[in-house]
Amino acid sequence: MSSPTGPASGLPVRMPRPRQPGRHRRPEPLVAPEGAPALVLAVPGTPSSATRGLADEAISIARSELPGLDARIGHLDGDDDAEFPSLTSVLVRTAEERTARFEQARAAGLDVKEPEGPVAVVVPLLAGPDNALLRRIRQAVMDSRIAAELTDVLGPHPLLAEALHVRLSEAGLARADRARLFTVATAADGIILASVGGDEAVQAAGITGMLLAARLAVPVIAAALDEEGSIASVAEQLRSSGSQQLALAPYLIGPEIEASVLEEAAKEAGCSTAEPLGPYPAIGKLALAKYTTALGISPQQAQGAPVR
Repeated sequence: MSSPTGPASGLPVRMPRPRQPGRHRRPEPLVAPEGAPALVLAVPGTPSSATRGLADEAISIARSELPGLDARIGHLDGDDDAEFPSLTSVLVRTAEERTARFEQARAAGLDVKEPEGPVAVVVPLLAGPDNALLRRIRQAVMDSRIAAELTDVLGPHPLLAEALHVRLSEAGLARADRARLFTVATAADGIILASVGGDEAVQAAGITGMLLAARLAVPVIAAALDEEGSIASVAEQLRSSGSQQLALAPYLIGPEIEASVLEEAAKEAGCSTAEPLGPYPAIGKLALAKYTTALGISPQQAQGAPVR
């Protein structure tokens, strides 16, 4: 906490700006608390410039929503190089830099202690649960031997239904705007929502699928890309119920599966496919929401109070 004469902890504290008076004042923007843990985005899949760019975009959105946020990227299949660092090495470096900052403060004569709680909050870059990937992320966190908290995956969430709608409309497979109700000649009358991670992932995707179905007014059924015959079975189910023009909507951020798998699944089902969710702005916002929820940060804390 801070006082008129300075921070009680001995460390500089970002002071909140005075609130503007009046009924129509702007809401005060949130600011990352001093000493808050880092947000570390755990990115699955083979590291590449495209994957890094996607993660960078998500991090950029999170930082724009919470200025001062210490946000970093760790690749599940990365190594110790500067371009694609592994999740474990990023966590170790985060802890080392945090300790160094406090040692420098103490060397400068400040009476400070490192805050209690996690050094980092790890957010998996996954739309739905994939137990195999989550086990690997959890193991990478354990291998770092630092105090870190692992959050849930990003979905299900209404913002992901919105993102799916946008990707379908970009591919010409759905109306872009429900209010205008203009005709799209290639619009699908049945959607296969493709997930990875087995039955649990299909069930989670189905929740977002119901929200997407409400937006598009067409049936949406989730299926597993990593289960042989699942996509073709759902395609047959939709056709038998009257849908003739199907579309495959990947319930994926992108890095967690090879693009060729989606292409083969669409070919198997005899339908067109939209792009994965990718760097849609909702991804960064949901990652930040997982971070703030994990820390229990209130608006008052996010405007300058340290996390303890």
